[in-house]
Amino acid sequence: MKRLAYLVSAILLLGAMLTGLCACGNDNQTNANNSGDQEQGKVLRVGMECGYAPYNWTQNDDSNGAVPIVDSTNYANGYDVMMAKYLADKLGYELQIHKIDWDSLPVAVQSGTIDCVIAGQSITAERLQTVDFTTPYYYASIIAVTRDDTPYANATSVAELAGAKCTSQLNTVWYDVMLPQIPDADIQPAMESAPLMLVALDSGSVDLVVTDQPTAMAAKLVYPNFVLLEMADGQDFEASAEDINIGISLKKGNTELLDKLNEALAGLTEQDFTDMMNQAIAIQPLTNE
Repeated sequence: MKRLAYLVSAILLLGAMLTGLCACGNDNQTNANNSGDQEQGKVLRVGMECGYAPYNWTQNDDSNGAVPIVDSTNYANGYDVMMAKYLADKLGYELQIHKIDWDSLPVAVQSGTIDCVIAGQSITAERLQTVDFTTPYYYASIIAVTRDDTPYANATSVAELAGAKCTSQLNTVWYDVMLPQIPDADIQPAMESAPLMLVALDSGSVDLVVTDQPTAMAAKLVYPNFVLLEMADGQDFEASAEDINIGISLKKGNTELLDKLNEALAGLTEQDFTDMMNQAIAIQPLTNE
């Protein structure tokens, strides 16, 4: 009888242990599922001006794949939005677009309000002091733009732009580095945005602006009287790699996201960049708000 009692007790104990193991297994599985759900629920918060075509702009509907702007009834589109969509898809993240003034973008990423800035930023040594950058997601050549009624419409060298009344966008290599290369340039105050820079040229406030080629190409579609100046070999603006390499900026030390973005960008070629930019130029709206 004692043996039978011991046997029953052992069976009951073994059953309790198995039940406990099953319960632990269920908890672990639940935790694993929750972890997966959290990964799938991650959000990539991207900041940009939403007013810098063809890189980014604002529109009032979701046509051509536009993405809703956070806390707005409007949508964002453009090369930067296309790139953000590609990256978010590669990472398996939900995409959020945050409309932020150009000068406030570095502060927003440093403070953690957004995860990264995709806004046509050059990868300069000065910016690298305060933010980290991915590898380039575009290579933007520098170009001068004038009107067809100015004395500079046929210029083929920077030297032939001497004395030009000119401007460009605030806190860009175009304004800080390129304009001073024009002999005796009459440099006007910098414009707060690319659209304002183009309006200044169209209105006659200035004779010349300096920008990158995609911005100039997009501007030409809106302002047929603009002339994109092609310089002779060796007669163009002197630009370093950091002046034309366009990257995605992140908060200093955010190596986890930096590595993920770089891995995703490695799957694209320069031709992919060009094709995507040409698509953005083709669908840009005639006016940007």
